[in-house]
Amino acid sequence: MSGPLSSLKILDFSTLLPGPFASLLLADMGAEVLRVESPTRMDLVRVLPPHDGGVSTSHAYLNRNKRSIALDLKRPEAVEVVKQLVGEYDIVLEQFRPGVMDKLGVGYEALKAINPRLIYVSITGYGQSGPYRDRAGHDINYLALAGIASYTGRRDSGPLPLGVQLADLAGGSLHGVIGLLAAVVQRQVSGLGQQVDVSMTDCAFSLHGMSGAGYLGAGVEPQMENQALNGGSFYDYYRTRDGRWFSVGSLEPQFMQQFCAALGRPELTARGLSQMPEDQQALKRELEIEFEKRDFAEWCAIFAELDACVEPMLALSEAVEHPQVKARGLVVEVPREGLPAQSQLACPLKFSAGLPPPRHVGTAVGAHTAEVLAELGYDSERIAALREARVFG
Repeated sequence: MSGPLSSLKILDFSTLLPGPFASLLLADMGAEVLRVESPTRMDLVRVLPPHDGGVSTSHAYLNRNKRSIALDLKRPEAVEVVKQLVGEYDIVLEQFRPGVMDKLGVGYEALKAINPRLIYVSITGYGQSGPYRDRAGHDINYLALAGIASYTGRRDSGPLPLGVQLADLAGGSLHGVIGLLAAVVQRQVSGLGQQVDVSMTDCAFSLHGMSGAGYLGAGVEPQMENQALNGGSFYDYYRTRDGRWFSVGSLEPQFMQQFCAALGRPELTARGLSQMPEDQQALKRELEIEFEKRDFAEWCAIFAELDACVEPMLALSEAVEHPQVKARGLVVEVPREGLPAQSQLACPLKFSAGLPPPRHVGTAVGAHTAEVLAELGYDSERIAALREARVFG
């Protein structure tokens, strides 16, 4: 079993989260991913706690199924190795600020001259153009500038730092994979590669979806708790008597009817259809009162028997054990050399032909340097000389 992307060979220069999560998905689907890492400037994910067996769990997860070669790209011998590699690894994924790869001699134009079929995916905070192209940023900054944070939160307490990195993952990683695969499809027709410019801010901006359509098309500005899906309606979370929470998404009449009947308040059904903000807020107060009358476990038992779009809010430890998560195989055991296998999040995509099982967790920096150089035709003496010259550590 080789996976649907087994024909792809990718050089991954990225660090931290956006690029590595993108290449993790590609590697899980069968692509051969070779990380090009600095022997002197460590990817901070490698030391990010918590650790298991002395290795960061984040690194072990994000870099599974990938090989690693350590190259000091400030050395011309290392740049020469990269130029040799792009003859075979004809997709590059990088996450430096614009111009950095050019200064190192491995930018798109330099590598395209060697292999015109090269696909070069650049994931950055603000893209390759515009006044912010060279500006530093993190997930929270991209969401703020893209306008998403302006209507994500509560009016009385303000915007919320999200529990997951939305701009990094949905913006950078997933759009990076989409752009990469689209370029692969076009290359199959044209025979030529291209650079794919992925801005995490741009892609986060595109996630406005219905709110963006409403503002641009009708001038309706989204604000905190003023829309049906951001707390402006009964579509929300409700606290139980023992301090746990339930999610209520019973938007359609048939679901609302079941929900209100389960509460013992069938008369509330019609109020769920009102578009008036004051009606929705009054309904929410009624629902808060009803949820406070029972403990979490009691509500779980009641709603488990109904198809009403009402579900308990689970802790991660509980989600891992949920029957649906188990049935879908969303946790996988990944081999580790000299240690028991490590439990990790599985690739969420399902293919009828299946996916190859995970081969290994993230490896040490440069664990495959000698192996990769040998594949390029370097003999042991030349590899030893490059090591002695500290070209790769």
